[in-house]
Amino acid sequence: MAVPDDPSVAGWYRHGPAPGSAQGSAVLVGHVDSGTGDLGEFLALYDVRRGDRVEVRRAGGEPVNHRVVSRVAVPKDDLPPSAFRRSGAPVLALITCAPPYDPERGGYMSNLVVTAEPVESRPAGNRRAK
Repeated sequence: MAVPDDPSVAGWYRHGPAPGSAQGSAVLVGHVDSGTGDLGEFLALYDVRRGDRVEVRRAGGEPVNHRVVSRVAVPKDDLPPSAFRRSGAPVLALITCAPPYDPERGGYMSNLVVTAEPVESRPAGNRRAK
């Protein structure tokens, strides 16, 4: 799975369901920062907690809303296979790097995996501003 070079861009794991699909785990990946010091979009994942809302904006489609149900840090080589499933209840898996950071070993040694379940979108007249 390739993570986009630009820390302001999230990547989608194209071998799995897209965000908003009726089943399986839609996986988005992104950076928390870059080698130049730029902060990434997924830095915000460090602050999300169970119950927080996540909105995925899709090109050519309505946004898809989710509620965070879990967050866990795992060693880089131990991403849970359940994050990449193609069937079962729909979920969103957001994956980014996590401390510890060891430049001699190539950077971050862990991944943060945030899992969120879909929630009903509000009617257009009742949406809160972000």
